[in-house]
Amino acid sequence: MNIPASLFDITYEDRLMFLGSCFADNIGMRMTGRRFNVCVNPFGVLYNPLSVALGCKRLLKPLPFAEDDLFYDDGMYHSFMHHGKFSGVSIADSLVKMNGALSAAAVFFRNISYLVITFGTAYVYRLKSDGRVIANCHKLPVKQFERGLLTVDRIVDEWSVLLEHIWSENPLLKVIFTVSPIRHWKDGAHFNQISKATLLLAEQALAEKYADRISYFPAYELMMDELRDYRFYADDMFHPSDIAVDYIWKRFCDVYMNMDIKEVLKEVENINRALNHRPLNPSAGAYKQFLMQTLLKIRRLRSKNPYICLLEEEREIASKLQE
Repeated sequence: MNIPASLFDITYEDRLMFLGSCFADNIGMRMTGRRFNVCVNPFGVLYNPLSVALGCKRLLKPLPFAEDDLFYDDGMYHSFMHHGKFSGVSIADSLVKMNGALSAAAVFFRNISYLVITFGTAYVYRLKSDGRVIANCHKLPVKQFERGLLTVDRIVDEWSVLLEHIWSENPLLKVIFTVSPIRHWKDGAHFNQISKATLLLAEQALAEKYADRISYFPAYELMMDELRDYRFYADDMFHPSDIAVDYIWKRFCDVYMNMDIKEVLKEVENINRALNHRPLNPSAGAYKQFLMQTLLKIRRLRSKNPYICLLEEEREIASKLQE
């Protein structure tokens, strides 16, 4: 598949926030590993466009979560807006995790360069009790929810208003939309395709409406068209394998990073391999020399690219050399 280079160039000076499905986690964590300044899913995984939009609104006005936002089930306190990793055995435990993540992400969100959004499904679940769209049902009985399919117009209208609000506060922000290649098989084969088609049409409409500010990256199409073989799927046969995600990550770099940044990426990956090295004898002179060489590589790289997130590693190596 020929994907033209984007008009946007991501650099190490940029701040990026990834929101949405598991695929947002996958690409966001690869950027984190390459030492970009990144914040990934501060509410945990979010699947549908309305829940992702609600997360953005909460970041714009970070009202802390309170006890009323939680419910108790099966020995844990949960939030309908959060992934289960934020659930806790006490109210205080849950709120500390949720509000800590919200506070840090809201500060980060004010000055981001790129907002990368990955929608997973156009289906939403609403609480029958009050009609709220929820991000995670936490395995509560299905009778508590009503399931519905969003329309293209509903998604476009919601995100048009939201994006214009965000741009009023951060006019230089660029947005990258993508559709998760992960199949939602509980919807059934046919309705999974209906859902993905709805998301694709909505994102295309937004990309056309704001052509100078929005880019669309075809992660879903790459998985469906170029990685059709089942060896590119994980054991559950729904999620992309690490090989597939690495391939899509490489294509993402080809689209949004120029040759200079890709050369820096190679240097960062070499340093990462050195940092992950575990010596047989940490007190050996050869290992001290290895640490010194790694420290010099980090300092040379940071002198040319001061925004690269390697300062803590530089300090750690310097401390080891002084032992």
